[in-house]
Amino acid sequence: MKIAVSAKSKTADSLLDIRFGRCEYFQIYDGENDEVKVIDNKGKLSGSGAGVAAAQQLVDEKVNLIITGSLGPNAYEIVEKAGIKIYKCRDVSISSALEKFNKDELLELVKPSRNGTGHGFRGGR
Repeated sequence: MKIAVSAKSKTADSLLDIRFGRCEYFQIYDGENDEVKVIDNKGKLSGSGAGVAAAQQLVDEKVNLIITGSLGPNAYEIVEKAGIKIYKCRDVSISSALEKFNKDELLELVKPSRNGTGHGFRGGR
């Protein structure tokens, strides 16, 4: 399974960035080969449509799951059509976010939300 996490920097102790479309990086954890790939978020430089560009980039990376703070409606539509699950997390390190996911402590995004408001989430996996 490939898990993409919106990140403020390139290290595992970096904080999760709640901004999906405007985050600096995506850290992609590949459970099959226990590797981490860090990519620049192409969406952060977009004048508009940052979430759409970021979503498409993760679809192209063939991720199975995204951990972030919030996801707007256009990005959500792209991710949902690709069959990618989305989970909400905030104010923790990347390693803590992954640990919380593994312990089933994150809320699943079931509809778009804005600015990390928490709307559109449900508990459990």
